[in-house]
Amino acid sequence: MINRREFIGLSLKSIVLIGAGSALQSFAPGSFVLPPRKKVKLRFALASDGHYGQPDTTFAEHHSNMVALLNKEASGRGLDFTVINGDVFHNDPKFIHPAKAAWDQLSMKYHVSHGNHDMIDESEWEKVFGTRWHYDFQQGDNAFLILNTADIKGKYVCPDLGWTREHLAKHRNAKNLFVIQHITPVKWTEHGIDCPELVEMFSAQTNLRAVFHGHDHAEDGMKEKNGKHYFFDGHLGGSWGKPYYGYRIVEVLRNGEVLCYQVNPKETAPVNSTTVKR
Repeated sequence: MINRREFIGLSLKSIVLIGAGSALQSFAPGSFVLPPRKKVKLRFALASDGHYGQPDTTFAEHHSNMVALLNKEASGRGLDFTVINGDVFHNDPKFIHPAKAAWDQLSMKYHVSHGNHDMIDESEWEKVFGTRWHYDFQQGDNAFLILNTADIKGKYVCPDLGWTREHLAKHRNAKNLFVIQHITPVKWTEHGIDCPELVEMFSAQTNLRAVFHGHDHAEDGMKEKNGKHYFFDGHLGGSWGKPYYGYRIVEVLRNGEVLCYQVNPKETAPVNSTTVKR
């Protein structure tokens, strides 16, 4: 567990309190500490872009290291589940099974999203992971949508708008709704894609608390659109991006706030932290 002394000494890029509407309040890194664990109702992790099988990378080591880090989180402050947000393997479908075997070493339940490098038929993906490319699940009074952003050949695509609209409506009464999709739907990064109809849906969804992305290995912060918050988690593998292999933690607090922070394991450090306040 990260204690107060360790947390204050961490390398924080930014700490932002997001209030009602789009109001933002920033904090100096040394002024913020993690809330007591008893105040946390739900805690989960997100990691992406393992690229299992990518040539000239130590992909097996990257996965082993990340599994160890997440299992340490689970045994310390606790994790209800982890989401592996796309690019589970690298291009060749033969790597899907060893990639799954690596993630099966996690001590907690995990979910996966489909990425552009996961070049495999959806039916085969379902045989391995037990889910389609679009699916939803609930954890208590929190709802989650997993959306697909690539076709079988790796072409970037917008998620299925009909499915998304239906499931946003399905979960409109959940206390908190979170969306997880590999590629951002706003072309504000080099590797993003514009999906204006999807963004419009997100903007109108009153209980949508955050949208989480991988894909952009060089992005590990937050962007805002129409009062909604879009988070990136860097990468856990691959051959480019941020100079560390990290993951993001999300804590849903009992007072209605949502705390997000990026962890840099090289420094055992949250890189940036954001609290979303109802």
